[in-house]
Amino acid sequence: VQLQASGGGSVQSGGSLKLSCVASGRNVRAYSIGWFRQGSGDMREGVACATGRAGDDTFHAPSVKGRFTISRDNAKNTVTLQMNRLQRDDTGVYYCAGTIGDCSVVNDQIYLDDYDYWGQGTQVTVSS
Repeated sequence: VQLQASGGGSVQSGGSLKLSCVASGRNVRAYSIGWFRQGSGDMREGVACATGRAGDDTFHAPSVKGRFTISRDNAKNTVTLQMNRLQRDDTGVYYCAGTIGDCSVVNDQIYLDDYDYWGQGTQVTVSS
């Protein structure tokens, strides 16, 4: 699967941004698609994930739950991350990535080593 992320930008604290990830290739629905982020000097962390099966199971990391919402449109092979009430700590490069099967969540964290397919990053900058 190939992934193309878009939608980053600069916003003030409390504002909103929407990221989109378009997937292409064979059997896209077999892949769970996740969003990850990496701040300057930080390790990459999982933010949210959506499976491709009916019912669209989703997961949101505790740090973003209630502020970010991931959604998936299987007809358009698109996964969207709506980010509201953005904070300075949300600043970083955001990536979408794919893994076969489920989202691979362990102890409320997305296990990113299971994600083999990565799109290019998109920068999100939140200023106070």
